[in-house]
Amino acid sequence: MNWETRVTDLLGITYPIIQGGLAHLAYADLAAAVSKAGGLGQITAMSMDGPEHLTKEIRRVKTMTEKPVGVNFAIGQHGRPFEHMVEAAIKEEVPVISVTGGNPKPVLEMVEGTSIKKLVLVAARRQAEKAEELGADAVMVVGHEGGGHIGRDDIGTFVLTPQVVDAVSIPVIASGGIGDGRGLMAALSLGAEGIEMGTRFIATKECIHAHEKYKQALVEADEMSTAVIKKTLKAPARALKNKWTDEILQLETGNPGYEGLKSFISGEANKRYIYQGEIDNGFAWAGQVAGRIKDVPSVQALFTSMLSEAEEIRNKWSQ
Repeated sequence: MNWETRVTDLLGITYPIIQGGLAHLAYADLAAAVSKAGGLGQITAMSMDGPEHLTKEIRRVKTMTEKPVGVNFAIGQHGRPFEHMVEAAIKEEVPVISVTGGNPKPVLEMVEGTSIKKLVLVAARRQAEKAEELGADAVMVVGHEGGGHIGRDDIGTFVLTPQVVDAVSIPVIASGGIGDGRGLMAALSLGAEGIEMGTRFIATKECIHAHEKYKQALVEADEMSTAVIKKTLKAPARALKNKWTDEILQLETGNPGYEGLKSFISGEANKRYIYQGEIDNGFAWAGQVAGRIKDVPSVQALFTSMLSEAEEIRNKWSQ
């Protein structure tokens, strides 16, 4: 099967599969594995201590693969400065950046005039149109099924993707609810030219920073095992259901504001679960696709399985 699309051509990859930014989890080991398998791996910049840490991680991934690796900038973290991190990525001549969680304009302006390819995550048609206007080379469209931060409107990937495809001229990458070959083929049939996966890549051997209890929780999850928190902050985000998210949702009935939720939704609370395996003393991001995850393979084995399943579907269509 010919996997060439405008996304593969743009990014210099073999298969139109992109690994999500994955706060506190997307480091060189996972990114290199995804890129070596033929997709685009990414490093998460804003989880780093500073530009020196980011520079070190970029240089480390370059020793692990010669394939393109991107750097993700989740810039909507309560005003945390990101400019020095972008400068570090530019200095290291990374081939691709992606922008999530905030207004991409400042980042896109900083990389203007370089050869860096620019991806922007959006959760609405109007956001996609604006991203194209600002100079994005492609948009990643996340539906309500996705893990981590999602759009304020409860629109699923199946509806949102073709809406965006029809609204912009740049390539569209579908995200949210995708974790296998069926999801890949569904996205392509909707007009997307690639997919982004986050949750599915957490449950892989090379996601070495994720605690085994986190990976096991993903394997044991079903389609009802996630909850959307932070709606009252107008920053909805999907996580695995547990006692911690139950408490967050209970607090949100009283509309406590950011200060009232701060300790519950902090990066430290996230790390207690994902790093230390304290499954009821913190939270872990996950999309509804967790219900489709049944194993923890290597990244290469995951690619092989997905592509084989996609080929079977393509063969059925041609009969």
